[in-house]
Amino acid sequence: MRKSLILFLALAGISFLQAQELNCTVIVNSDQVDQTNKQIFNTLQRSLSDFINKTKWTNRDFGQNERIECSMMITINSFDTSVFGGTIQIQSNRPVYNSSYQSPVFNHQDKQFTFNYIEYQPLYFNPNTFDSNLTSVITYYVYIILGIDADTFSREGGTDYFKQAQRVVNLAQGSGYSGWQQADGNRTRWELVDNLLSNTFREYRLALYNYHRLGMDNLVGNPKLAKQSIAGSMKLFERLNSTRPNSFVLQTFFDAKSVEIADVFSDGPDVDIASLITTLNKIAPLYSKTWERIKF
Repeated sequence: MRKSLILFLALAGISFLQAQELNCTVIVNSDQVDQTNKQIFNTLQRSLSDFINKTKWTNRDFGQNERIECSMMITINSFDTSVFGGTIQIQSNRPVYNSSYQSPVFNHQDKQFTFNYIEYQPLYFNPNTFDSNLTSVITYYVYIILGIDADTFSREGGTDYFKQAQRVVNLAQGSGYSGWQQADGNRTRWELVDNLLSNTFREYRLALYNYHRLGMDNLVGNPKLAKQSIAGSMKLFERLNSTRPNSFVLQTFFDAKSVEIADVFSDGPDVDIASLITTLNKIAPLYSKTWERIKF
């Protein structure tokens, strides 16, 4: 009996230690809405947090310390009974080996976010049908986060997750909600996942791996080699930029990485800074002021 109890507790402990994939902080900001009763926004925030963090998104077992640190901030700028309109800001990080540092890998604001929600309604996602724009948008970005994270650990390791995100897009295209179709403008959900799965943008995904696995993960052990790998990633981006200038994926990369890049190259072993700055100004001119900080 005692042995059986010990075995049960051990197995229960293993189960308890297995965690879901994401550790996502969800914020619903309703400051722009003239609404006295804020309870529905608080309920929505709690429900979304549970939906994201307690859903099993993959067939992998994640340890507690392996969960992806990320955040989703929903800013509500219109509200009428059960119809919400606003934006969603998605950010995700990736740990760096041999350090406590979390490297930002994705930072994007989606401005085409309208959805219906009734307080206390259960949130779920059906992978075979479109039921809710709220859960479809959230599920889409969960798979984008998973895919980009996987790409930083293995070459094109996020393909299956991006295909899941693309499936969400395909199901949502006839819904009437904006952001799901190519015709809905620039920086749509359609465009982002199309870029990620296109061979035309393969350099972007290879650069993600080189930057993180060969670069950031070696900063502690071999900083000169690490910085050379990161600089080499910028050359891959330069090659991509020559055929697809100002592409969506490059914009999202530098939205997340500009400060980190400046910090990395402003300290430690010297590399060819002049060439690097020339490349950075060519592929990410919006951050020219940030590149001016690189003066090692």
